[in-house]
Amino acid sequence: MKATWEKIEKNLGVLEVEVDAERVAAALDKAFQKVVKKANVPGFRKGKVPRPIFEARFGVESLYQDAIDILLPEVYSEAVEQTDIFPVDRPEVDIEQFEKGQAFKFKAKVIVKPEVKLGDYKGVEVPAANVEVSEDELNEELTRLQERHAELVVIDEEAAKQGDTVVIDFDGSVDGVPFEGGKAERYSLELGSNTFIPGFEDQVIGLATGDFKDVTVTFPETYQAEELANKEAVFKVKVHEIKRKELPALDDEFAKDVSEFDTLDEFKSDLKKQLADRKSKEAEAEREKVLVDKVGENAEVEIPEAMVQSEVQNMVRDFDNRLRAQGMNLDMFLGFSGQTVEDLKEQMKVDAEKRVRNNLVLEQIAKAENIDASEEEINKELQDMADAYKRSPEEIRNILAANGSLGSLREDVLLRKTIQFLIANAKEVAAEKSEEAAKPAAKKTTKKAAKSEPKAEEAAGAKTDEE
Repeated sequence: MKATWEKIEKNLGVLEVEVDAERVAAALDKAFQKVVKKANVPGFRKGKVPRPIFEARFGVESLYQDAIDILLPEVYSEAVEQTDIFPVDRPEVDIEQFEKGQAFKFKAKVIVKPEVKLGDYKGVEVPAANVEVSEDELNEELTRLQERHAELVVIDEEAAKQGDTVVIDFDGSVDGVPFEGGKAERYSLELGSNTFIPGFEDQVIGLATGDFKDVTVTFPETYQAEELANKEAVFKVKVHEIKRKELPALDDEFAKDVSEFDTLDEFKSDLKKQLADRKSKEAEAEREKVLVDKVGENAEVEIPEAMVQSEVQNMVRDFDNRLRAQGMNLDMFLGFSGQTVEDLKEQMKVDAEKRVRNNLVLEQIAKAENIDASEEEINKELQDMADAYKRSPEEIRNILAANGSLGSLREDVLLRKTIQFLIANAKEVAAEKSEEAAKPAAKKTTKKAAKSEPKAEEAAGAKTDEE
């Protein structure tokens, strides 16, 4: 087999391949063995028609497409390896010649991984880690723990206020006509959770136990039930019960209930260490993110749209997996949020492009610095996964190999080593200086992140809208 590669422009090129006639004949044989099982020829059972009779009746050309389907994937893969290119999308194939007794010739337009021109990646400024835990931070964590262990106490004499949980009946209608999902009895609603249609919870605040009220709201324009979108609805609401959180006292008994310590002082001392560890890990993760983003921005690379779309698909799949871990799925989320898959993909596109850019730049740095993932490091990663999943390293390796993910594991190890190299060669600066320099970019990044990272937990709130 002969294969040549010619670059046309940027990341696009033509792969020209010629396969000898012997392999064409072998592919035709395989195609015949496949087709003959279904061939219906008088006087012969299916699968028993002789090749000459089959070709005389149907023509050898009837085997060509099946033969091409058999031969093309394997010779394309060989040609890619032979020419040492890295395709990032399906090729656009043009069959130039395929005949019995002749060579198989085809051309394929291929989009390949782009070239990366590195900018500065050593001595890049990153914020120094600040792991000191202030008294305010410690008190905030203690308050969160109190909230988590609070008891809901029934309030009889007071009106409902923000943060209370009200047990209500509601019956909704549009133009006097009830609608599906608009009715419930003894439903527990936390006021301020924003789980109902905007404006609903605000109108329940101030009601007392036993009160009735007609709550008037307007469904959002993007509401999942199109027949209700932008419509005004009236909910007849009855308040059965009001519950308010009663925080436990911060004392030794509280410490015993929530920890292994006997006194509040001991618990606070341990909690402060935990917060410091958490801040250290968060600071390290933030430093890595800032560093990788800066190095990525310093490089020059033209990213093919196909790579961005592929990463978007990966992000959608990961998001779906996170939803499933919370008892939902992507279809449910889209229904509750009033979005489409295309809306979600568009939101993720900015982050997807950044991920692709950063990974390409990290790969190029690894090549420039001769960074590699050793078998010992791969084996350690497999052992860590085996420990986590209570399996043997060999089982994990076989599972990854069967899924085609063993190469991805090596890439992950390589990327982590490259980031460690960048951290070791970075320049630490005071957090104040780093934050001041990064303010405009940080605002821009935050806005994009908010737009492109839908949160799985939002679905839980949107879900109640339908109810």
